[in-house]
Amino acid sequence: MADPARAQRMAKRILHIVASAIEREIKDPRLQFVTITDCRVTGDLHDATVFYTVRGMNVSDEPDLEAAAEGLRRSSGQLRRIVGEQLSVRFTPTLSFELDTVPETSARMEDLLTRARQRDAELAELRKNATPAGDAHPYKTDVSSEDDNR
Repeated sequence: MADPARAQRMAKRILHIVASAIEREIKDPRLQFVTITDCRVTGDLHDATVFYTVRGMNVSDEPDLEAAAEGLRRSSGQLRRIVGEQLSVRFTPTLSFELDTVPETSARMEDLLTRARQRDAELAELRKNATPAGDAHPYKTDVSSEDDNR
């Protein structure tokens, strides 16, 4: 088992190498809108998982996730070769690519928080004009009736 700090340094280096290789060296049009977001290397430094996102051409366009995954799968050998050349380690880790769902999850959570804040504001507005049901002080007793019971 390698040092965890070394695995993190290697993961960061692999992230930069793969991102720049996709941008400059790989000529696959399916990878045009792929962004590398994270990389994790196993403790034995033999496997690296590279996380990516795909953006659409326009804001309204839905990204083609299948094409991007196929493009990454097809170019994984070439990317591994590039990583091996630039990393200069005894064993070049195998690369596997995984779609990063953090941005979508984050956007969904932001939407839920916005809706919750709106509902809180609505309830606060309703609470301003609310009056309690029944007596204002239901547990308050008359002082004179307490003296009589003693």
